[in-house]
Amino acid sequence: MTDRSFLNWPFFEQRHRDHAERLEAWCQENLPVDHSDIDAACRKLVAMLGEAGFLKPTAVDPADPQPLDVRMLCITRETLARHDGLADFAFAMQGLGTGAISLFGTPEQQKWLDKTRAGKALSAFALSEPRSGSDVANMEMTATRDGDDYVLSGEKTWISNGGIADVYCVFARTGEAPGARGISAFIVPADSPGLIIAERIDVVAPHPLARLSFNDVRVPASALIGKAGDGFKLAMSVLDVFRSTVGAAALGFARRALDESVSRVRERELFGAPLFDLQMVQGHIADMALDVDAAALLIYRAAWTKDEGAPRVTREAAMAKLYATDRAQKVIDKAVQLHGGDGVRRGHIIESLYREIRALRIYEGASDVQKVVIARQTMGG
Repeated sequence: MTDRSFLNWPFFEQRHRDHAERLEAWCQENLPVDHSDIDAACRKLVAMLGEAGFLKPTAVDPADPQPLDVRMLCITRETLARHDGLADFAFAMQGLGTGAISLFGTPEQQKWLDKTRAGKALSAFALSEPRSGSDVANMEMTATRDGDDYVLSGEKTWISNGGIADVYCVFARTGEAPGARGISAFIVPADSPGLIIAERIDVVAPHPLARLSFNDVRVPASALIGKAGDGFKLAMSVLDVFRSTVGAAALGFARRALDESVSRVRERELFGAPLFDLQMVQGHIADMALDVDAAALLIYRAAWTKDEGAPRVTREAAMAKLYATDRAQKVIDKAVQLHGGDGVRRGHIIESLYREIRALRIYEGASDVQKVVIARQTMGG
């Protein structure tokens, strides 16, 4: 049984606890889904989550816009990840893909949110490029003003939901100033002429990923989110909200690994006694439990700080994401060791977790980049 005593921490309000209970019951009944067709599984998960009302926290309600509840986002991602990594992915992309629209979109642009919150449209966040991943300020894709339109040209890659999304939030260089100050954000429907799925990308933990080509894709000026030249600021604001949730997903994976390991060492016998009787095994379990709780504290501190009205939580979110993802990797590695051959057997939950966790230390800010962020924030820069 998963330890859920953390829900009694003072970070949470009763609505968070009620949400966690409802979601846990839904997960036990509906997850995991069949992963044999990843695209179909993601579409199904988004539809199911939308129908059950669990996508509502991913974006603001256009009829009653309130700040995004980061604690709700984190609780949801942690719970879904513990049950099914693909369900966490499907939920997360509905939030990340529409984050700029939630935070900075006009009422007309926010009509997309009615669809994404209901699970009737899939969204994607198109920021990374072949030659500018973590170095966003050096992106090469352009958006050129042409009368009442912008014309987008270039490529994006490693785009989650690429190939199945209905709408993309795309960042491109509009040239108001050098570097980060000359980037803007646009809403680009998936059926826009000239938008091509150039490549589908396979990874160790299968998710819908693609490289996108924008061949003179024309969008109206009304597709611009916020002001021209504010794209980098928009992107960082979105990541400021959602970066903590990546740590929460890692925490969900780590909790599942710990749960499975506790059951394993209780039931498995070695030399005529339960595996848990070995002091080295007890040491592994203690380390895993410590890493899980420490990660949870950092994650929910960052989420609570943002929900309390902090304009930015760059330092807190970077710490949460870095620590939770790195430590989850260690927790899951220990789980593999405790499970022996089963830990690397294709189809076993521990083997699945081992594949799932690695990407979280890369996307939405690689671990090494998070260290740079933390150091600069600590130095006051």
